[in-house]
Amino acid sequence: MTLVRRLEREVKDAMLARDAERRDALRLILNSLRAAEKELQRPLSEDEELQVLQRERKRRTEAAEAFRAGGREEQAAGEEAELAILEEFMPEPLSEEEIERIVDDAIAETGATNIRDMGRVMADVMPQVAGRADGSAVSQIVREKLA
Repeated sequence: MTLVRRLEREVKDAMLARDAERRDALRLILNSLRAAEKELQRPLSEDEELQVLQRERKRRTEAAEAFRAGGREEQAAGEEAELAILEEFMPEPLSEEEIERIVDDAIAETGATNIRDMGRVMADVMPQVAGRADGSAVSQIVREKLA
């Protein structure tokens, strides 16, 4: 079942349960996916769906931080509630140990020996961790391993 179909079913279930917050958050996610499909003029692949979800996650995180910095705690909490619902549809995040194992394999594969080889290692690692690890966290681990 595609993510769009799954979200449509979840929206229907939220409507039947009269859960307005969940319904509205699911509709926002669904609209983002449909907009991306419309822009590409074809159904999204799993990777493309994941990219849309990552973009939405980043938007929610940044909005919550901005609201909190502006002293608007209620709006920040609303963004975080939407983020929690969005996270249900994201793949399981990798642990730090799993990321380190992937980085170690990439370093061995590329023959990287110093920080100048970071780009090659990152190019090898990022497709493997896409959507399951934060790029800055991966970058930090690679930097530490190559230092």
